[in-house]
Amino acid sequence: MSETIGVGSALPDIAMTTPDGAAIKPSDFAGQKLVLFFYPKDDTPGCTTENIDFSALAAQFAAANTALLGVSKDPPKKHAKFIEKHALVAPLASDAEENGLSDALGVWCEKSMYGRSYMGMERTTYLIGADGKIVRIWNKVKVKGHAAEVLAAASAL
Repeated sequence: MSETIGVGSALPDIAMTTPDGAAIKPSDFAGQKLVLFFYPKDDTPGCTTENIDFSALAAQFAAANTALLGVSKDPPKKHAKFIEKHALVAPLASDAEENGLSDALGVWCEKSMYGRSYMGMERTTYLIGADGKIVRIWNKVKVKGHAAEVLAAASAL
């Protein structure tokens, strides 16, 4: 995570792309809470489970005046296929541009697997207050039970 952006900070208002090619940015959610969940890749087991879990709780998030937005570096067309394949209702955005929101937040970072280093998305969730400030951050998220935990935190705000 970036040293300068943490709990209490305003979320950078950097545009991303929706599956239909439109621009979307955090300020579009002004006046409501926002759960921004960053995940590595569409259609992989953990990411699929996470997206299905958030989608299953979408009505409860809405009842808590909390918007959902899942973010990865996958292109918009891949997001559209992922949404259709799994009947996802939690909206997705592509943060594929260099110096995008995931870069600004430090969740696009160097990772390693089997001794090989590569750039990848750190599974991280941000809860943003209606004022646009970061209320809570979950780093290195474990998927099981995560969406319900985030819902409880959003509902308590």
